[in-house]
Amino acid sequence: MSTESPKPAVRRTRLTPEREAELYEAVLAILREVGYDALTMDAVAARTHSSKATLYRQWRGKPELVANALRHNKPGSLEGVDTGTVRGDLHAMVCQADAEQMEKDTALLRGLGHAVHTNPELHRALREVLVEPEMGWLDEMLRRAVRRGELTADNPAIPFVAHMMIGGFLARPLIEDRAPDAEFLTHYVDAVIIPALGV
Repeated sequence: MSTESPKPAVRRTRLTPEREAELYEAVLAILREVGYDALTMDAVAARTHSSKATLYRQWRGKPELVANALRHNKPGSLEGVDTGTVRGDLHAMVCQADAEQMEKDTALLRGLGHAVHTNPELHRALREVLVEPEMGWLDEMLRRAVRRGELTADNPAIPFVAHMMIGGFLARPLIEDRAPDAEFLTHYVDAVIIPALGV
């Protein structure tokens, strides 16, 4: 577990989107190279030619920085997706990332698995930055489907859509030793999630 202590939040100087993206790419590159526990703010500062003070002005510590880097590079999201059907929305989400990006992200998530369970700060940051926003957009997508009449409000599969989606992303590397790609996930949506919802 990292011994780096979170720093108190201070007034932030706004980074340009380009500089922010550069920092996030560096964080993910180091994460792939050494894993979460060995990643340090010193290493990120050196890789990006910035100071630790600059990093701590933007993020309270390593967990928040890593969570935001993952959010910036996440393979798919329901944010802003509204095709008019549940199937269309789910297809739009899983088709957002190319195969190379999906492979990189699968390796990252695999490397983070242990750290999430042993580091409460990282777990909390991932929930706040990644999980809760996506759950909000997923809930809104499903509420739209209920309003359209595609789903009934008491459909027993609705509470498990997120679990099914996560299963599609995580199970393929374990079972087939292959990263999930858009083709696989599209078939998964059609074969598993859509029938479960009775659409």
